[in-house]
Amino acid sequence: MSVSELKERHAVATETVNNLRERLRQRRIQLLDTDVAKYSVAQGRSPVKFGATDLVCCRTLLGHTGKVYSLDWTPERNRIVSASQDGRLIVWNALTSQKTHAIKLPCAWVMTCAFSPNGQTVACGGLDSVCSIFSLSSTADKDGTVPVSRMLSGHRGYVSCCQYVPNEDAHLITSSGDQTCVLWDVTTGLKTSVFGGEFQSGHTADVLSVSISGSNPNWFISGSCDTTACLWDTRAASRAVRTFHGHEGDVNTVKFFPDGYRFGTGSDDGTCRLYDLRTGHQLQVYQANGGDGENLPVTSIAFSASGRLLFAGYANNSTCYVWDTLLGEVVLDLGELQDSHKNRISCLGMSADGSALCTGSWDSNLKIWAFGGHRRVI
Repeated sequence: MSVSELKERHAVATETVNNLRERLRQRRIQLLDTDVAKYSVAQGRSPVKFGATDLVCCRTLLGHTGKVYSLDWTPERNRIVSASQDGRLIVWNALTSQKTHAIKLPCAWVMTCAFSPNGQTVACGGLDSVCSIFSLSSTADKDGTVPVSRMLSGHRGYVSCCQYVPNEDAHLITSSGDQTCVLWDVTTGLKTSVFGGEFQSGHTADVLSVSISGSNPNWFISGSCDTTACLWDTRAASRAVRTFHGHEGDVNTVKFFPDGYRFGTGSDDGTCRLYDLRTGHQLQVYQANGGDGENLPVTSIAFSASGRLLFAGYANNSTCYVWDTLLGEVVLDLGELQDSHKNRISCLGMSADGSALCTGSWDSNLKIWAFGGHRRVI
């Protein structure tokens, strides 16, 4: 078979798939008799209300000298690790604002970092295409250099995100610009499974983010520049379990809902979306426009412990909207609060118990926001 014939067959197959996808979308629209917001209003739900002191900045973590790109909490909620363009990982005591570790990285172009479930090691990755593991019990030299305890090398593109499998210090999942995700055995430094890549069963562009289900650690979601999010099962790496469409731009961030059966996404198209794993339906769209009417790309998202609130950072000066996930309304903007960031909020994360939110920014600082008072949510 000639190359021209293969190209023709490929074009026909692509058109067929696109037609089937459109028919499926139209059929789903016909089956949707309501949406989450309309149903919530019909049930008498009202938006969450915030008072002047309900969410306040209680800590500002100073120490980085470059843009903060990533952060992560420990499961015991009192420590944070952050990665910055200054080429350092810093481990913070969230209660006292003190730095407990400042690790000098072999590659300054870091994009992601993560705590292990036991809090004894941290992982990071970036433009060096390697995920580096550091033990916090290792002794640093006078320059602050901590020896790398393990280097997970095998990606052919930058490492965009890394996350430990819950309750498993020996396994970690990374996403990369080589269009794949990889499950690693940290103890041996070897790949356990590769998701996507050579087999056209997953993403067709850079993978930017991953999130692992808290209810089923075999499931994880990935978001990509191909405008889709994919559900994967680590027990069957041959192809994605389900692909979720709807976005019109790069999917920069994905995050599982607290119950583990839904997940949220944030995209360059200026929207956050909520999907259901069991039905495959898109449940809600959260869209905010800038002052000039243009869409604001979403950089990071996080859910509150109950899932009622969605925190979303945007590629705009200090904008971080708090959405009511049921009604799809903005109930607060952290950028308008006292002691807010002075530049783009590039990353954020909720503590394990849901009592505090940490945000990282291009202004080189991290801020911890705590909930105060008691509110009755209807």
